[in-house]
Amino acid sequence: MANENGVSAMEIEEQNPNHADQINKPKFSINVLQLLKSAQMQHGLRFGDYTRYRRYCSARLRRLYKSLKFTHGRGKYTKRAITATVVTEVRFLHLVLYTAERAWSHAMEKKTLPDGPNARQRSYLIGRLRKAVKWAMLFQDLCAIKGDSKTSLEAEAYAAYMKGNLLFEQDKNWDIALKCFRSARAVYEQLGKYGDLENQVLCREYVEQLEPSIRYCLHKIGESNLQTSELVHIGEMEGPALDLFKAKLEAAMAEARSQQAASMTEFTWLGHRFPISNAKTRVSILKAQELERDIHGPAGDSLPAEKRLVVFDKIFAAYHEARSSIRSDLVTAANSENVKDELSGLDKAIGAILGQRTIERNQLLVSIAKSKFNKVRDDKNEKVTKPEELVRLYDLLLQNTSDLSDLVSSGRDRKPEEVAFAEECELKSMVFRAQRCFYLAKSYSSAGKRTEAYALFSQARSLADAALKKLHSVDISDQVIVNELKVLSNESRSNSCIEHARGIMEEEKVPENLSKKISDISLSGSDKKLEKFLMEKLDSYESAVGDSNTKVAPRIEVFPPPFQAVPRNPIVLDLAYNLIEFPALDSRMRKDKKGGFISRFWG
Repeated sequence: MANENGVSAMEIEEQNPNHADQINKPKFSINVLQLLKSAQMQHGLRFGDYTRYRRYCSARLRRLYKSLKFTHGRGKYTKRAITATVVTEVRFLHLVLYTAERAWSHAMEKKTLPDGPNARQRSYLIGRLRKAVKWAMLFQDLCAIKGDSKTSLEAEAYAAYMKGNLLFEQDKNWDIALKCFRSARAVYEQLGKYGDLENQVLCREYVEQLEPSIRYCLHKIGESNLQTSELVHIGEMEGPALDLFKAKLEAAMAEARSQQAASMTEFTWLGHRFPISNAKTRVSILKAQELERDIHGPAGDSLPAEKRLVVFDKIFAAYHEARSSIRSDLVTAANSENVKDELSGLDKAIGAILGQRTIERNQLLVSIAKSKFNKVRDDKNEKVTKPEELVRLYDLLLQNTSDLSDLVSSGRDRKPEEVAFAEECELKSMVFRAQRCFYLAKSYSSAGKRTEAYALFSQARSLADAALKKLHSVDISDQVIVNELKVLSNESRSNSCIEHARGIMEEEKVPENLSKKISDISLSGSDKKLEKFLMEKLDSYESAVGDSNTKVAPRIEVFPPPFQAVPRNPIVLDLAYNLIEFPALDSRMRKDKKGGFISRFWG
């Protein structure tokens, strides 16, 4: 913006007569894209941490100023402009570039606040973006004089991108913003045709990140037939260049939902109609319904399982926001019984929909677990699903179905739609119970309990057949559930036969194994077939660990050690002491001398 707002304090000095000498000097070269990409990914932007990246830019600038001895004085600040005559080495260009990056990252830090920037923070954000544009334009002008042709092109694209970001955030001059983004895209497209493979991939990545911003500018100008709902799919890309676009897209979607919510007056569920007076509740319900269309629509089947789980989490958050606003309305509903009944019914309907989506999410988790259940572990990092995990998931499904059925059946005057919904919940419960019984039998089978596994497989087959009969009696033509139950019944029958056969084989082998084990028993406990322990063959160089492919314990020393016979201490009875006659020692004892009074003084 320096060229539009007047002459900047750091503008490039006019060419002097000695400019021909500067032209002959070698040009500096900077791989701007690779330099910025490496710095951003290594210092926070891989995870969207703009605060960490801003601090890195500040530390980097401090080191550059100190190493170049280009400080602004000690004590009193003295401004020093960066001009073409000052740039004597490439680090001066790095100085200007990282200053622009610091201003941009500071603006993005305010933009990505959890609750969004307020009016004061937004004003500060715009000011930081203006600073970023100012330094980017200076970087472009310096590279045009001091840099080679490739560096000058990259600097031009960088300055155009920064200017487009500023106009994009200001919500004005969409035609100029479009021109800036297109200019940057054209430069990156040309640069992507040359250089090494890493440079080509990087340029192509930046071209893809600029495309959503260009399409959004066309949408705002009116030159595109792009619908607002289609912009959501464009914003699924990742990258620092798309964070401004995503924030703008979320604001546009919120505005569109607010306009749609104005026409939404009631919510329909199982034949009931509930009026909605709160605008926040309407917006939350509309947001959840849009996300539901992404899952249940024609494009929902093509979504990977991880993305569908993320969409389910967003649906739950939207419905929970709606319920919180409904309950706050219930608190402030005064004594109006009709309003309270309507709000309670709406809360019940939203709770039932939450229960349905929870069941759908858990069914998705079951399908993911089933896809890993029959896999052979080829990769060490891949985790194979155990039958106990599927049993736990089906327990959750049974609990969710029971809660949903109780919620729907809690009303007094039940409509036919509610009765049909309760029967559907009961049928789902039967299907889940059959599936749970099957995988519980799998768990017992893996543990070697043939009798229990045989009984559970037979029970799973009877539950599957009962669910099939129930399906045919209520005339529900859900071919997916019918096929699943038929497959489950056949697998239960085949597995029960397998468990029966294995049980008979193991029972036949019991006497043989028992006689074999008894014949190997010895009273000494020694086994001649086993190798010696390491402590017994220290004189020979033989391994005691064994083959690494077989799971055999190393034979180093016997543990616990065997019992050994130890001689105990002798018992001494000293009976001769009483019969010994000891010699008299009176003659050797000292006798006391008795003297007079004076002898006591002289000893």
